[in-house]
Amino acid sequence: MTEQQELAKAYRPADFEGAIYERWLAADVFAPDGKGSRADEAKEPFVIIQPPPNITGALHLGHALTSTIEDVLIRHARMTGRPTLWLPGLDHASIAAQYVLDQIIAKDGETRESLGRERYLERMWQFINSTREVMLGQQRRIGASLDWSRLRFTMDEGSARAVRVSFKQLYDEGLAYRTEALVNWCPGCRTSVSDLEVIPTEETGSLWTLRYHLVDETTGEPSATEWISVATTRPETILGDTGVAVHPDDARYAALVGRHARIPFVERDVPIIADDVVDPAFGTGAVKITPAHDRTDYEMGQRHGLAMITVLADDATVNEHGGAYAGLDRYAAREAIVQDLDARGDLEATRPHPMLIGRCQRSNDVIEPRLKTQWFVRVGPLAAKALEATRSGRTEIVPPRFEKVWEHWMTSIHDWNVSRQLWWGHRIPAWYCPDGHVTVSAEADGPTACGTCSRGAAELTQDPDIFDTWYSSGLWPLSTLGWPDETVDLQRYYPGSVMETGYDIIFFWVARMMMFGIHLAEKVPFRTVYLHGLVKDPYGKRMSKTKGNVVDPLHAIDESGADALRFALVHGTSPGNDQKFRTEKLDDGRNFANKLWNATRFVLGARPASIPADAPREAPDPAALGPAERWIRSRTAAAVEAADHGLAELQLAEVTRTLYDAIWSEYCDWGLELAKVRLADSSQPDAEREATWWTLVEALDTYLRLLHPVMPFVTEELWAAIPHAAADPELLIVADWPAAGARDAAAEAEVDAIVELVRAIRNARAEAGIVAATWLPADVAVPARFTKAFEALGPAIERLSRARPLTVHASRAALEVAAPSGLAVIAGELEARISTAETAPSDGDRVRLEKGLAEAEGFLAAARARLANEAFTAKAPPAVVEGARAREAELTETVERLKARLGG
Repeated sequence: MTEQQELAKAYRPADFEGAIYERWLAADVFAPDGKGSRADEAKEPFVIIQPPPNITGALHLGHALTSTIEDVLIRHARMTGRPTLWLPGLDHASIAAQYVLDQIIAKDGETRESLGRERYLERMWQFINSTREVMLGQQRRIGASLDWSRLRFTMDEGSARAVRVSFKQLYDEGLAYRTEALVNWCPGCRTSVSDLEVIPTEETGSLWTLRYHLVDETTGEPSATEWISVATTRPETILGDTGVAVHPDDARYAALVGRHARIPFVERDVPIIADDVVDPAFGTGAVKITPAHDRTDYEMGQRHGLAMITVLADDATVNEHGGAYAGLDRYAAREAIVQDLDARGDLEATRPHPMLIGRCQRSNDVIEPRLKTQWFVRVGPLAAKALEATRSGRTEIVPPRFEKVWEHWMTSIHDWNVSRQLWWGHRIPAWYCPDGHVTVSAEADGPTACGTCSRGAAELTQDPDIFDTWYSSGLWPLSTLGWPDETVDLQRYYPGSVMETGYDIIFFWVARMMMFGIHLAEKVPFRTVYLHGLVKDPYGKRMSKTKGNVVDPLHAIDESGADALRFALVHGTSPGNDQKFRTEKLDDGRNFANKLWNATRFVLGARPASIPADAPREAPDPAALGPAERWIRSRTAAAVEAADHGLAELQLAEVTRTLYDAIWSEYCDWGLELAKVRLADSSQPDAEREATWWTLVEALDTYLRLLHPVMPFVTEELWAAIPHAAADPELLIVADWPAAGARDAAAEAEVDAIVELVRAIRNARAEAGIVAATWLPADVAVPARFTKAFEALGPAIERLSRARPLTVHASRAALEVAAPSGLAVIAGELEARISTAETAPSDGDRVRLEKGLAEAEGFLAAARARLANEAFTAKAPPAVVEGARAREAELTETVERLKARLGG
């Protein structure tokens, strides 16, 4: 093997993270078919198609969380030998990109309209190309091991062709259609938006009560003395009213149903109708109907055949149907209409009114329902297939609680408005001839003639609208792999293994991918949907620049390293749950990396002289292992089992908790400390000291492999410094995932008991105020089954508990005779007396024992509750359940002995 590199004294992430990433790139290990891949082609591929970040943005904590979770899963799969594809991409984010570019060009005194479509798109490409490398570089900073050779963009030709072909298929099948319908219109973005992009916000508006005078049935003129009072929150829409509605059972208005009322200012006579949708308790019980500007009114208008008059233009100004108010902004028109109503005596009342106002997710403008001719996708049949896939288990949702939300949304889904009145995006491939015929074409250059009347291409006009950005995103698992062509990648890597994304876009995106994937490719697009939560500030608030509570992940990486950030993002969280991000979590991650770094430096520095510096890693000699070495190997095997279980269940926080405890609390705090005594004892045979060192190296090698998916940089650097086996590759990223070795129950019981005793002695000394460095005599009662281990580890026990001399007794009775006084320590099956100047137990000693009893009883109750939980006993690995039972038995005995010591 090659000689290991020298390890720097201090852990400084910035000194090596960039260089390590370049080594991975040079080795070509990210691609499943790269020259550095060690994948077993006989194994099933593991595939994640990356949720493409918006091309407009910078890396935020949500991106960092997504990249970290996916990279953990990818690195683990790669180390298990599976052909592993993590395909990267960028999203053109049409409405978001236009919103940003519009602000940029406004500084130059330009607008969309002043530039025109062609020049505007040229500026857009310039802008996109300037942000592209920035976004990709930020993902490299976090350590994302994406297959950059397969980088895709939602506006590349492959994606464009998939959009055209899919839409042509949907149109031919009658699943895509064009019609006039009520849509959500954003006056700021000047486009329609989906229901999911409308954010309901609680606001206090006004409720105006006004009079519509009844039309005299004889003269046809409005009566000065008869009217119907209606309540409205939007007086400006009076101009488009075509009816008044009351509830059919409302006796107050029964005589008025069938009569007409005069709409003021536009002098329009409209019918008074009865409809069950009216709430008699709202306002006056009579409501105005504006079918072209309200969804409920639109449905009522369709039921009763009312005219639909649009009175607002694209910019939310009043149009030509608004009479004297034409040209006014909607709110200016509102104010003028209210004043005019008051002036003519037709404004009865005004009062504050709490309401939910729909605002645009992007611009925050108040959404206006408007009638527009748009393209729609009939999603009912597609949603039914997606539902069947989750109900049958072909696609699993993690966590499962989101299945109910999924069911509710997919069973109440409406047809999807896919038209957007924007320029940046995939243009709808529909052409119209002068005779009104529609031709949909999948060809890049469009149709050569009208599909109905054979008019030439020169006479055809393409639809000016583009697709909703989620249309191309919905095709992402297909288009990235070459669909509609039967490419090698499509055959090999579709469907994907996991689609990991935030729960907030399960319907924006996941639903679209499921519907398109199943309908177009006749297979689910992925087998598992993993939903992560949102990253919020320490107080549970959403992060935003305006609030000043944003954590810049690149700054966090500069300060603490990418590994610390990755650890902080997945540690202590679970799928689907929001997390409160605190800088202390970054400190924990950085400290953990430091601990691992220093542990590795100790191990390397403790190499016995009898082992050559360039010796390949070898398994320790079983015959030379003591109880501590056996314990280390068994606990390492336990960590492998627990990590495997956590990864299989997609519980990454369980993986980090397991490794944090195993590496810090077991390996570093106890394994290394127990080993130090044997390694430092020159009287020990070389074979035993070598066995101890190789045990430490073996465990360290395993822990570095286990931790690599979460903290890839520091583990790669440390692994390069320790001895490797002859068959190991040069890079940890493609090393084999460790297999769980055999557990050694006897060694675990023995050393666990000793560790608990040492810990109890330390606590007793500290509570008694004894100086830590002071050596004190100690007597210990050791059951026969622990005698050999106690003898083997005697020097270590003495040093770790500052007990000298350490006298061992075969029974508690012998202990009571030899040491009737002193600090009493009870730890599981072991019991000790620490000699002090006092000759009788102190009040403080009794308080300490009572405190210990309370703690032991609490632990015992928790242990019994855990074992009573069928979810734990049925799903946890057998070894974990058995360990829990052993712990319960041990705590039971400890409680009994503490009670006995306290006299009852």
